[in-house]
Amino acid sequence: MSNRMWGGRFAAGPDAIMEEINASIGFDQRLFRQDITGSIAHANMLAATGIIADADRDAIVAGLAELHGEIEGQKFTFSRALEDIHMNVESALRERIGDPAGRLHTARSRNDQIATDFKLYVRDVIDTLGEQVLALQAALVDRADEEAGTVMPGFTHLQSAQPVTLGHHLLAYVEMLGRDASRLRDARARMNESPLGTAALAGTSFPIDRHMTAEELGFDRPAANSLDAVADRDFVLETLSAATICAIHLSRFAEELVIWSSAQFRFVQLSDKFSTGSSIMPQKRNPDAAELVRAKVGRIFGAFTSLTLVMKGLPMTYSKDMQEDKEVAFDAFDSLSLALAAMTGMVKDMSFNRDAMLAAAGSGFSTATDLADWLVRELNMPFRDAHHVTGAIVALAEKKGCGLDGLTIEDLKQVDERINSKVFSVLSVEKSVASRTSYGGTSPENVRQQVARWRDLLG
Repeated sequence: MSNRMWGGRFAAGPDAIMEEINASIGFDQRLFRQDITGSIAHANMLAATGIIADADRDAIVAGLAELHGEIEGQKFTFSRALEDIHMNVESALRERIGDPAGRLHTARSRNDQIATDFKLYVRDVIDTLGEQVLALQAALVDRADEEAGTVMPGFTHLQSAQPVTLGHHLLAYVEMLGRDASRLRDARARMNESPLGTAALAGTSFPIDRHMTAEELGFDRPAANSLDAVADRDFVLETLSAATICAIHLSRFAEELVIWSSAQFRFVQLSDKFSTGSSIMPQKRNPDAAELVRAKVGRIFGAFTSLTLVMKGLPMTYSKDMQEDKEVAFDAFDSLSLALAAMTGMVKDMSFNRDAMLAAAGSGFSTATDLADWLVRELNMPFRDAHHVTGAIVALAEKKGCGLDGLTIEDLKQVDERINSKVFSVLSVEKSVASRTSYGGTSPENVRQQVARWRDLLG
């Protein structure tokens, strides 16, 4: 039996294999809201320009509203034989209102229709992800305020480097997420041009008003080139790129939580809500939520790579290859949304072991840079000389099996007789972090200032 949506061009029905590879309704049905919204805007414009009668417009809009309610209420059965969301909606509309439904597709194509639907969907996704990023930032800011004076080791190469404050460390992720939110906003602004009315690829001879549909759908303007409008998937790629970078940031934080929650570190304990046990080892407390967040970047970056490879060799304008844009994007955006929600929950519920952090902050001679800076300031020593002297003092402390603050003044004078007892003012980790008052530094004072700044920015 021929597919009646195709008209008279094809007499035979699709082969089962062709139907299997061609049908997209299994995944693009989630675009029903956007498809119906776009169709209502198109019908309103067709009536306003005199292309269809007002009575037909009224029947179309009422039928689409009824259909929206059925799909929303899960009372609608999608048909694979009708391939995609557009044909399913149009066929169902015809069953409900008859001939007026056949006028809806005037002056448009599935090419501009899917581009419009997908843009509306990605725009909604960006808005949702943006809200989730802000929620995670707010949770981190709250915890940073609580831990503004908590001393912990700062790392380079995962080796103890200099003492920092936990609040400062948490705010580093707030800054990263701020860039993520900015990238999402940029992507939204750049994509906000309407493809609707560009038809298959060349525009239409009907006297349509694309500015009207663009305005009704919340776009800034109609897309200026019909070829580009139906061929463009930059908006998906750019959003997937921003999603990938955001997922990388979440993965880095998740990796730290996995390390910090280990018995070797004991810096943090995740709540029962975000931990699991072992089927064989009763003592285990596994940071599974953090590990799964860490893994999500693979799926999200995979989606970006997949769509990049789909698009890279396509000639103008629309090719069926572009049907492969949706499944990977849907999965990636769902994965990022879930990862953001999980990370926000972990941040709110986790507890920090301040004593373990403080003890670790003093290991590895982490105040050596403070000592070198003191030699420069107090003894007017060139920094490279101070670096050498400090290295000799570290070697002495290592030999004696103590920290820098465990050395006596006599020990220090063995290395350089000009050193005096004032040096002990910089050798504790607490004094080290308190001294880092340069803008962007780790001092508790700075942390509290940045907390206030971020609370103003986040509203």
